[in-house]
Order: sequence, then C-alpha cells, then structure tokens
Amino acid sequence: MRNIISTDGHCLKQIFLPLLKTLVLDWVMVSPTDFVTLLHALPSLEELVLVDVMWKDMEDVTVSSASLKTLTIKLNEWLNTLSFDTPSLLHFKYFGSIAPDFPVINMGNLVDAQMNIFLLNEHQLIKLKKLRGPDNVWKLFHGIRNVPHLHLFPHTFEVLSMCSESMPVFNNLKSLAIRSDKDRGWQTMPTLLRNCPHLETLVIQGLVHRVTDKCGDVCGCISREDKGLSLRLCPVKVIKIHGFQGTIEEMAMIEHFLEYFPCLKEMEVYAEENPTWLRNHEVFKLVLEKFELYNKLSTCNVKLMVARILSYMKWLKKKTIS
Repeated sequence: MRNIISTDGHCLKQIFLPLLKTLVLDWVMVSPTDFVTLLHALPSLEELVLVDVMWKDMEDVTVSSASLKTLTIKLNEWLNTLSFDTPSLLHFKYFGSIAPDFPVINMGNLVDAQMNIFLLNEHQLIKLKKLRGPDNVWKLFHGIRNVPHLHLFPHTFEVLSMCSESMPVFNNLKSLAIRSDKDRGWQTMPTLLRNCPHLETLVIQGLVHRVTDKCGDVCGCISREDKGLSLRLCPVKVIKIHGFQGTIEEMAMIEHFLEYFPCLKEMEVYAEENPTWLRNHEVFKLVLEKFELYNKLSTCNVKLMVARILSYMKWLKKKTIS
C-alpha cells in the first residue's frame, strides 16, 4: 500500500479492496482526507497499524472504521486533533505524543488497551499547556473507560500527573498493568487506584520508581501520618510483580503492599532474569527467609518465582563440589 498512499489522492477514489483484513502504514506521507477515503474503501479491515506516519500539514486526523478490531498507532508528530470512530475496536495500542484535543472517541467495546503517551519536547509542553492539552488527555481516557484490561507505561503516568480535570472511573477494569521507571514517579497511582472500584489484578513491571511527595499510600518511600486511603479502599486480590531484584527498597514495597491492601489473597513475585543481588547466596537466603515470614504473618499467599536462579545455584553448588 506504500505506493498507493504516496501518490495523488485522486488515485484513492478508484480503490476498493473488500477482502483486505490487515493494513500497515510505516513511514509514509498521508493526507488526513485521503486517509479517510482509503479506510472507506476497506470495508472488511480488522487490523490497522500506523507507524510514524507523516501527516500532511499536521491537520485533524480521524481513524474511522466500523469493522476495525485491532489498532496500533505510533505517533511522533504534532497533530491539531486526533479522533477515533471505531465502534468494533477490541485491542488498542497507543504509543507516542498526545494531540491537543481528541474530539471524537468511539471505542466502547474495548477488551484491552496499552497506553504509552509522552511529550516530545519542552516547546510542545508549553504549547500544550496553553491549549489545555493535558486536560484533553482525559477525553481519550474517558473513551476507553470501559476497558477491562489496561496497561500503562511510565511516560503516561507523567502526562496524567499534569492533568487538572478529574480522572474517569474505570468501572469495568479488572486487570491493571503498570511499568515503572526509576526516573518517573507514581503521582497518578493514588487517584487511579481509587477510580478502579472493581479491580482484581494488579501487575507491576518493576517496583523502583522516582520518589515524590504525591504517591500517597501507594508506596512507603516517604513516611507521612496521613497518606490517604487509595490502597485501603482498593479491592485488588492478586498482585504480580515482575523484574524483582531482591533490593531493600523492593522488599519494603512488598511489605507495604501486604500491610495496606485489605483484600489481597495472592502475590506472585517474579525475579529478574539476571538479578545481581539474588545471585549472592547469603542475600538469596535472606530473601527466602523474608518470604517465608510474609506467609506466616499474612493471610496472603506470597510466592517468589525464582526457577532460573535456583537452577543457577544448583549448578554453582555442583561445580564447587566437583
């Protein structure tokens, strides 16, 4: 489709591909008007992938398709507005910069969504604030508020922390996955957890994050008398932690979760593939003892998943004996 998209828009009026199921546009120049014409010529389209598309004149872009089920968009350009009219959409992946406005968001049947929203540079951040762009981010999140499975990346947390309007309530959200970064804070977490009244599973990729004074009771990084009730009121039953390295900070976070999540029944902690700390025999022994203690003192079933490390320890022991 690359040659067709790159030619004059007049050619698109002659296109009709009724059986096409998947369309990938990667690093091509597209007029928003021609793009709408193209989608109308693909009545059976189920999967659309837009990667670094160069939109002419940075105009208003609309993704409109009644049949579309899977949409992946990677956006590295500044648009005026971005709309989604995709009533049959089930799977949504958004990676890239945010538009100043999202006039239309029609995706009420989503099953899962991955959101990695970030700002491109300081100049765009200033412009975005003037246009109330951060507040308009909530238009996008209001559009996906019925999704049962949501995955958020560190940059998304940073963007959401700048928004002044209230966060939507995710009444149908059952599973929330977040990815942490040591340079990004968890300021959005307290409000997010409070607005997920039926959350059952929380998946965390990496516990280490930037310490701020706005994490509330979500972490124990800073000691405060009144931290809020976001964890105390959270109904989550299962927590899965990935990328565990066995550090003191991580152990403190695990203890904090066990103390503050009232409905927690099961916690699965998956060790990082090559954790430096856990390869130390004494440290590994202390970590195991800690997890045994957690199971004795808590009603939650705490599991440390360290199959690769145990295999390494057995190999090392066998090598030492021989």
